[in-house]
Amino acid sequence: MPPETPRVTIRHLYFHIPFCPKLCPYCSFYVEVGAKNKNREFLDALLREVERAGERFTLRPETIYFGGGTPTSLLTDQLEYLLGGLGSRLDLSALREWTVEANPATVREEKARLLRDMGVTRVSLGVQSWDDALLKTLGRIHNAAAAERTYEILRAAEIPAVNLDLMFAVPGQRPSQWRATLEKTIALKPDHISSYCLTYEEDTAYFQKLAGGDYRQDVERDAQLFEETMDTLSAGGFAQYEISNYARSDGGSHSARESQHNRAYWLGADYLGFGPGAFSTVGFSRWENVRDTAGYTRAMLAGEAATGFTETLSADVRAGEIAAFRIRMAEGIPAEEIGRWSGAMAEFEKLGLVTRSEGIVCLTRRGKLLADSVAEAFVSTP
Repeated sequence: MPPETPRVTIRHLYFHIPFCPKLCPYCSFYVEVGAKNKNREFLDALLREVERAGERFTLRPETIYFGGGTPTSLLTDQLEYLLGGLGSRLDLSALREWTVEANPATVREEKARLLRDMGVTRVSLGVQSWDDALLKTLGRIHNAAAAERTYEILRAAEIPAVNLDLMFAVPGQRPSQWRATLEKTIALKPDHISSYCLTYEEDTAYFQKLAGGDYRQDVERDAQLFEETMDTLSAGGFAQYEISNYARSDGGSHSARESQHNRAYWLGADYLGFGPGAFSTVGFSRWENVRDTAGYTRAMLAGEAATGFTETLSADVRAGEIAAFRIRMAEGIPAEEIGRWSGAMAEFEKLGLVTRSEGIVCLTRRGKLLADSVAEAFVSTP
């Protein structure tokens, strides 16, 4: 069981929907291929977990996020059952943002309209690339035409906000291919763009290929692609408010298009995760549900615990985690909060990686290229 905590109000909820039509070779998230456990019992287990959480916490969400996996791999009637069930169990009067991750070709017109009508305000579409050859390399089941069609469906359904997920440093990717993907994405005018450098995570097919010499990392090339991303998206009217995230600025006002759920994570808000493999952090307590969809479902419906991991964080560790996220954000960290990291930040300032301006410590352009190294200082400094 997760450790006992005082009854507090939780304003940010995450739901892990682990189902995917295919396992992408670079993905390290807990996912399940196929439809064996994609059933009503799983949905009832999620709803039961919400009910049980409501017995311990006051649930008044301001943001809800459906991730995975592929939440939109659920059938339309399954989504209606789940979203409707949440609507009847939660106080949604304070809800500002409800995000659902989607993969191209898993959203038809009826499903898009359902998402809108049930209160979803934001869809994050996993495009990754507009190049068919690279999509095959990434193991994606869609092509560029299907991705564009899905985007059009979401716009036609009047989903209030759409994010497009992109990935660079794909094996074999040429700079011209990445440039074309950025330009096409800008032309579509999404509300938000998330652009990630591919990473080789352990226990993935890509990591095995890297270890075997089939793939290789080129740090200098990756940095060049990242710089081109920043420059191209900025010139295209997108403000970089976090290392990998850009909101359409429309003359300078972009805060309304930022991911409010992710901002809550980065700023250290309490959150609850529901579903197999989902994490929760409340105060200094953190726990993860079991990474087993069938086992999670059985436990929840039997009224048993489905917790696979728990830990108690020290105040210093939690503060370091939050600072590591905040330094990645454009707003930076107030200088008076640097505290025990002042020595490390002074060194980074000498190296030109961070700067202090009007009482704020933030990354320089060069620092953004080495953001992981700067962030590491916050979680490794005793």
